[in-house]
Amino acid sequence: MADVTSECNIKVLCRFRPLNQSEILRGDQFIPTFQGDDSVNGRSYVFDRVFPTNTTQEQVYNACAKQIVKDVLGGYNGTIFAYGQTASGKTHTMEGKLHDPNQMGIIPRIAEDIFNHIFGMDENLEFHIKVSYFEVYMDKIRDLLDVTKTNLAVHEDKNKIPYVKGCTERFVSSPDEVMDVIDEGKNNRHVAVTNMNEHSSRSHSIFLINIKQEHTETEQKLCGKLYLVDLAGSEKVSKTGAAGAVLDEAKNINKSLSALGNVISALAEGTKTHVPYRDSKMTRILQDSLGGNCRTTMFICCSPSSYNDAETKSTLMFGQRAKTIRNTASVNLELTADQWKRKYEKEKEKNKAMKETTQRLEAELNRWRNGENVPEMERTTADVVRLESVEERSPVLILDNDTSSIVVRISEEERQKYEEEIRKLYKQLDDKAVFMRSLSLSLSLQLLASSRGDGDKVQAELGRLQVESSCAKTEVKEVLQALEELAINYDQKSQEVEEKGLQNQLLADQLAQKMASLMELEAELSHMQEVSGQQRKRIADVLNGLMRDLSEFSTIVGNGEIKLPVEISGAIEEEFTVARLYISKIKSEVKSMVKRCRQLENLQLECHRKMEETGRELSSCQLLISQVSLQLYWPGYRTQVTHRYIPVTHLYTPSTLTSARLQDPGNTSLYTCNTHPPPSLQPGYRTQVTHLYTPSTLTSARLQDPGNTPVHTLHPHFSQATGPR
Repeated sequence: MADVTSECNIKVLCRFRPLNQSEILRGDQFIPTFQGDDSVNGRSYVFDRVFPTNTTQEQVYNACAKQIVKDVLGGYNGTIFAYGQTASGKTHTMEGKLHDPNQMGIIPRIAEDIFNHIFGMDENLEFHIKVSYFEVYMDKIRDLLDVTKTNLAVHEDKNKIPYVKGCTERFVSSPDEVMDVIDEGKNNRHVAVTNMNEHSSRSHSIFLINIKQEHTETEQKLCGKLYLVDLAGSEKVSKTGAAGAVLDEAKNINKSLSALGNVISALAEGTKTHVPYRDSKMTRILQDSLGGNCRTTMFICCSPSSYNDAETKSTLMFGQRAKTIRNTASVNLELTADQWKRKYEKEKEKNKAMKETTQRLEAELNRWRNGENVPEMERTTADVVRLESVEERSPVLILDNDTSSIVVRISEEERQKYEEEIRKLYKQLDDKAVFMRSLSLSLSLQLLASSRGDGDKVQAELGRLQVESSCAKTEVKEVLQALEELAINYDQKSQEVEEKGLQNQLLADQLAQKMASLMELEAELSHMQEVSGQQRKRIADVLNGLMRDLSEFSTIVGNGEIKLPVEISGAIEEEFTVARLYISKIKSEVKSMVKRCRQLENLQLECHRKMEETGRELSSCQLLISQVSLQLYWPGYRTQVTHRYIPVTHLYTPSTLTSARLQDPGNTSLYTCNTHPPPSLQPGYRTQVTHLYTPSTLTSARLQDPGNTPVHTLHPHFSQATGPR
């Protein structure tokens, strides 16, 4: 199949619902009048189709949605969504009553129609159909098939096409399985009761059908996506009476619809370079449906009541703006290796031709620049260049002869005419293909009818085939369920792997940080060990010095030398314990020495006291001896004398007394007298003796009278010539 790309406008269809019971009771007027199938009277609003109030669900489906099913099965993307105010019939149009053949909406009818088309297509085509169902509630994407997924994210694939990451995908093989998925999702959707609608949708729901097909012989692959969107309605709080959580929902609904309106306005103007798709998750999901690679159909649902005339006019204006948007739809074709090769060769030839044209134009330009006048026959005109660029699509006649080649050029109108004929031929070819399929089907039916003559044999074969078909369906269903479970497990495992990868990366970063910290701590520990070793060595030296000092002190004190250990190198606490023991021992010895010193001091004082008493007794005895000696030398000497004169042989002062004693140590008996004798006193004269001292009593006299230091000493041996007078 060729890669066909075409531009098309968004198809806009308008549908009016009948007046409801509350509007009839209120006496509202029916305001629209229909001029035809494509306009509304009063102010004209032109759409692709207008459905009056009596239009059935089947008529709506056949008019708009049936063609999109063919497009999606042909490899195109499609979108159908309903827009309008609340209670205007959007959900009725898209869903209706799901299991009522007459009242079912577009979504259940499409589910049946897709499989009907597949059963009538080529047997060599293999289909894989997946469905997803999610809603945009409070600007958060919530999976309706897995209520635990409440905030899914919108990502882009390699082709920059948005998709919802992590959404549940179910493989389906029959319309019943599709309806089961729809029922499951519908039960999980947010609805509420308002003054205008008993079942008001509080979210935008999106039902996505993803169809992939592969031709088993040609290996050609096509894929198409179909978005079926039921938008929540715009609301006026004064009419709906929303309050509390319902009011918050209404705010988010109006905000997302406003973002959708901004996107429609930007695309309708066509002059804005920026389209605000990212203002809302709803517009982000529908980005490819609005101005992208998609064939889009929009239903604008309106109320005919005069009570809602402002909202109806706004909806109609929205539809008119949307009708001006152009999409570029193309077949989603996955080329095979041979197709890629042919396309490469084709582009290579085209590139070669363009290079030759460029070289020819450059040569002609150089001739003009050199001042050469190029003849008209040798000039390359724009028509020739344009013709070469479209030579594969336009007819070119080349006549070869011995002299020249003639190129037949055609005008733009003729080219368009030929292209139109080519499109018609393609259409005829498609019609012929459809006719051939129908003919093949009719032949098959005729063959089946002719084979009914066999009767029971055919019936038995048919029963067997039915049993095999039911068994095959059961097996296929089980396989699909297993595939679905595997897909879910794969998604979960992928997510777990991503989470584990992030955790591993985080743990690796933390490990690197810990290793760096560990290396720093090891370096610091080695440094501290070095410092600790130096400190221990210093402490050991100090302790050894202290112990030596204590040993010397103990030796001085007299308790003997303290025996030191050979080397103090144990633990610091043990070393300090040993030092404390030695210090305690020295302390006790010092205390005992102090006690002994005090006892010796007391003993010394007692001895001094006894010596003084003995000295005094000795002095009195010496005085008595002196008196007795005087009496012996001088018989007429009076014992009781007040003044006595003795011959003075030597006169001493305290300073000369010590030197005299040193010169004559045997002369221990020296007398002292006053150092100030009369001027006439000379050696050999008599003097008056007030006190008579011997060397033993001299010290005692000085201690008793320390102020009387100047005394005289007399020799104790008196001469015979100097007796007492």
